[in-house]
Amino acid sequence: MITIEHLSKVYGNLTVLKDINAEIRKGEVVSIIGPSGTGKSTLLRCLNLLEQPTSGAITIDGIDVLAPGADVPAIRQRMNMVFQSFNLFAHLSVLENLTLAPIKLKGISQAEAETKAMDLLRLVGLGEKAHQFPDELSGGQKQRVAIARCLAMDPEIILFDEPTSALDPTMISEVLAVIRRLASEGMTMAIVTHEMDFARDVSNRVFYMDEGLIYEEGPPAQIFDNPQREKTRAFIQRIRSYRCSVNSPDFDLYAIHGGIDTFCEKHVIPRQTRHDLQLLAEEFLQLIRSSLHADASAALTVDYSEASGAVTVQADIEGSLGNPLEGAGEEDELSRMLLKNLLTGFEYSVRDGRGQLLMKLRSS
Repeated sequence: MITIEHLSKVYGNLTVLKDINAEIRKGEVVSIIGPSGTGKSTLLRCLNLLEQPTSGAITIDGIDVLAPGADVPAIRQRMNMVFQSFNLFAHLSVLENLTLAPIKLKGISQAEAETKAMDLLRLVGLGEKAHQFPDELSGGQKQRVAIARCLAMDPEIILFDEPTSALDPTMISEVLAVIRRLASEGMTMAIVTHEMDFARDVSNRVFYMDEGLIYEEGPPAQIFDNPQREKTRAFIQRIRSYRCSVNSPDFDLYAIHGGIDTFCEKHVIPRQTRHDLQLLAEEFLQLIRSSLHADASAALTVDYSEASGAVTVQADIEGSLGNPLEGAGEEDELSRMLLKNLLTGFEYSVRDGRGQLLMKLRSS
């Protein structure tokens, strides 16, 4: 239904989209997720030609929409858009908001337009609101009217640009319920959303956007349960990180403790976890202290998942020290025992001449 090839969008010196390539099949629901400012809404606006792409190609059901002489109004009738800000006409009743475009653009009679509009308002649960004005409706009701107005033009594709972002939490579910119904009826949809549970539930595929491109795509089970790429994983699990480096046996332990304390306080990490992290850093650095010098450094990276509460610590160690947790030496045995008691598991590997030890902190 939609084919996107090498699409880019540049504003002056700012590249918002770069080399986007994707397909959306008929009847498919694709959710587009990712951090703010990564081009999600711009991609939808380019598809609907509200923004003119800088380069690339967009084909809608075999029609090159960027070709000279393309009938843009006709394309927009086939591919309608629902915005986060509703965009209803405040001086028209709900019913008039739904009938205006079909009468003006499709040339149907007022009676036919009103009959269809009432059917659509009942579909979104707002039949009783037909003769009220937008200012008399809640945010969730306004967005449902906006969806019904979109459906009044019989679109083959609907683009949703963060349809719940302007709503109070209590109103989000009523809008998502309408979108779920459309999905169950086979409507082709592309949805920019920050509602992760909804995206998982309603989508056939998910696009994760970052760095101005589709960074990873796949079925919801892959994107949400087993993302393949680092930035996708960090976004889905809402991972927050803290990193410190040492390159001398005379490292400042108090500064490292202070950095961990600040990080944990910022992200409301439990006090016991905070204490365990500080103990882990202290005992681990004690284990490798004798190996630290100008040419042999180490770095600790703490990753905290807001989604699961899991904490991991990765130690990157310069040189061929080997796995410190499996070393010999009675003088270090107490440190090894303390560390292993703090962990549920650990993995050691060597990459590019650096040892990498991934330690999974036991939950407090």
